[in-house]
Amino acid sequence: MINFNILLINYSTFQYTFVHTNIVYTMKVEEILKTKANLSLPKKVLINLQLTSAQSGSEMMCTLKSFGISVQQFNVLRILRGQGKKPANLSTIQDRMVNKMSNTTRLVDKLIDKKLVDRCVCEENRRKVEIVITEQGLDLLKEIDPKVEELEKKATKNLTEKELEQLNYLLEKLRS
Repeated sequence: MINFNILLINYSTFQYTFVHTNIVYTMKVEEILKTKANLSLPKKVLINLQLTSAQSGSEMMCTLKSFGISVQQFNVLRILRGQGKKPANLSTIQDRMVNKMSNTTRLVDKLIDKKLVDRCVCEENRRKVEIVITEQGLDLLKEIDPKVEELEKKATKNLTEKELEQLNYLLEKLRS
């Protein structure tokens, strides 16, 4: 049995981590849920996915909050940056959103208010509205990118490159 020197508890993300010099032990699902029930492996996997998603989402939300945008607004900005100079319509943005439940119109309106995107009428089809990222939006992403990369590295620091590739493959397989 290992005697741990530090107990780190993050109540907002349900992460309990014990640290002893270079040894890290993260609690099992049953310990986090404080249950003695014998959980099936599929149930453990899905609960672990939910806990991990909540933790990473909370950390991302805190990081982006200091820049005055939400995770969903950040997602819209990245989609528009990925378009290059080509504008996107609301349908395109909605299709590419990580969270499909987001209200894309409302998100875009808030980004317009912050002068991070512009809305323009399509020249070929006047009924079609197109969205483009502004220079201010691109500048904000340049500022945010290093913080997000740091967050991603921190979140995956306990996994090797091979483990990350394997996990990514398994998650894609699970979603299919």
